[in-house]
Amino acid sequence: MPRLYTRKGDAGTTGLLGPKRVPKDDPRIEAIGAVDELNAAIGVTLAAQKEKRIREALLKVQDDLFTVGAELAVPWPRRAGGLPRVTADHVSRLEEAMEALDIGRLREFIVPRGSEALTRLHWTRTVARRAERRVVALSRREAVNPDLLRYMNRLSSLLYQMAVWVQKRERRTPEHPTYRG
Repeated sequence: MPRLYTRKGDAGTTGLLGPKRVPKDDPRIEAIGAVDELNAAIGVTLAAQKEKRIREALLKVQDDLFTVGAELAVPWPRRAGGLPRVTADHVSRLEEAMEALDIGRLREFIVPRGSEALTRLHWTRTVARRAERRVVALSRREAVNPDLLRYMNRLSSLLYQMAVWVQKRERRTPEHPTYRG
């Protein structure tokens, strides 16, 4: 049976795609870890989400985040052939998902409370913002694909819009504490 441990990281380093090893607290590893945490947060959010259009968009985002992680694991511009990269099409897909969720004009602060599905979306949005900050921090030290930076920015905006959309839908049900029927 293969082992899951290699002992290679016992001295505080980890491997990137390829032969290079870096400290586990390297900004590139911080960014990869934050994106990994975001993908897990989306998984937790999906467990409570019943809205089909939200679920479908989040499932696609999870796939995209594997591309983000792989791209972060190879310094830009990519030298390893055959690996996918984030493109303007990824960013456009997020924008289309936002345009499909009409939330109207916001006239109040949005408080992250309500159903479990709603609050998980808000929490996931904050995890996305942290991941974006880690990627931006990396980009201040090393070149990062500009489309990847745009993707991370749009993703946190999409998660916010999803949360507002779900919150507005919940307010239309009599069991919601702020029902305005």
